Amino acid sequence: MAAMTAVGIIPARWRASRFPGKPLAKIAGISMIRRVYEGARGASQLRDVSVATDDQRIADACAEFGAAAVMTSPDHPTGTDRLAEAARGLRDDIIVNIQGDEPLIEGFVIDAAVAALQEAPEAPMSTVVHAAEPDHVDDPNRVKVVFDRERYALYFSRSRIPALRDRDSAPRYWQHVGLYAYRREFLMRYVDLTPTEAERAEALEQLRALEHGHRIRVAIIDGWQSTPVDTPEDVERVEAQLEAREAPRRRSS
Repeated sequence: MAAMTAVGIIPARWRASRFPGKPLAKIAGISMIRRVYEGARGASQLRDVSVATDDQRIADACAEFGAAAVMTSPDHPTGTDRLAEAARGLRDDIIVNIQGDEPLIEGFVIDAAVAALQEAPEAPMSTVVHAAEPDHVDDPNRVKVVFDRERYALYFSRSRIPALRDRDSAPRYWQHVGLYAYRREFLMRYVDLTPTEAERAEALEQLRALEHGHRIRVAIIDGWQSTPVDTPEDVERVEAQLEAREAPRRRSS
């Protein structure tokens, strides 16, 4: 049997209610889309990485730093729909949706999602989690997840899950990383599934898969924290993290 192949696609749209033009926002002098692309290129499990966009300005910026960009419809309701359009002409077994607002993404995070799918032939998709920081547990912008002992997701929520009925209990909380690996055939079916009640209530698209009875394999990672950029104010926070990460390297050089 031939080895499975995987590609990464970064959906990137210009219009965003809280941060228009976000993919081209500069983070320490480098555009966010370039930082995501270069981080994704560090994944050993990906045959290729490309950008799926709806705006020529983003495509032109990608061309300047050597990234392939696929133009897609401006009318897609979700990044997954944009991903599916870009993937239609591909024949790879696994399509990875790499969020365009994770400028600190590292290759091993993507590799973990691909490996989780390869290890679970019955799973149509996979995702990644890490231990949640205590001050993020009640933050609705940090999605939490609970999963079973076989590492299949049970539910995702913007609320604290599990809830604390007994204040003496101390459950471990897991933060979801908005990165997904799909089997190509499932991705094409997934975008045709009817949106579901919990999906609409939480504004979490992955709940559509669970509510339609599809399993999501979970990969647990350590040594990296999700740092998404949702607003212009988040850029400063990411730049501070970059500075903290680079300072020890400068001192040792």
